[in-house]
Amino acid sequence: MVKEELVQRSPLRILEQSLHGGIGTGRINVIASPKGVGKTAVLVHLATDQLFQDQHVVHVSFSAKTDHIISWYEDIFREIAVKRDLADALEVHDDIIKNRVIMNFSQRGLTAEQFLQSLEAMIVQGGFNAKLVVVDGYDFDQGHPESIAAIRAFAEKHGIAFWFSASTEPNELTNRNGVPKRLERYDDHFDVLITLAPEGEYVMLHLLKEQGRYPDQDMNLKLDSRSLLIVSD
Repeated sequence: MVKEELVQRSPLRILEQSLHGGIGTGRINVIASPKGVGKTAVLVHLATDQLFQDQHVVHVSFSAKTDHIISWYEDIFREIAVKRDLADALEVHDDIIKNRVIMNFSQRGLTAEQFLQSLEAMIVQGGFNAKLVVVDGYDFDQGHPESIAAIRAFAEKHGIAFWFSASTEPNELTNRNGVPKRLERYDDHFDVLITLAPEGEYVMLHLLKEQGRYPDQDMNLKLDSRSLLIVSD
């Protein structure tokens, strides 16, 4: 299969249809679940799909080390290449990784202004024209709604989609709209909120919020916990 056909047949086209606007520029989108369920796999699959479309991607990690992030990308690319019988896989791999940058931050003492200045230096001043920024490991318990509001304003200004992972507790209390309590104070700044729920060997993707609505619906998408890939029902 050639790269263009792979993109067209990706189950992430179903995700775009569910969100009525694709991954969405100028928006804050969140994948929420307890630790170890599959948030990073979902983010990396989203990013890899954009890389296959020759788009630039910035992956922000708030973990102490980034070696595991590179491993995620390598594993997911390998699974896609094998399952879809990707032609010239090595050449495609070397071509797309040029469009990916991994940035590492410590959240302690970091202001939203400092964070956004670093992104602007890379994306705007540095000419790395990314329209997708994935943010892994951000601690919403330590963060502030004002910081997310500033990031959202930056996203709108530069036409960028931000996708965050958010860790919750198993069986965490939710508000009347189903939003986990620890994320409730951020809810006004979220455009999309997707939750992950384990179900056997799969992890189901559930659309909780989209563009100010709370549809509370299954997306007919699931994460295969063995291949780490998003698949359709």
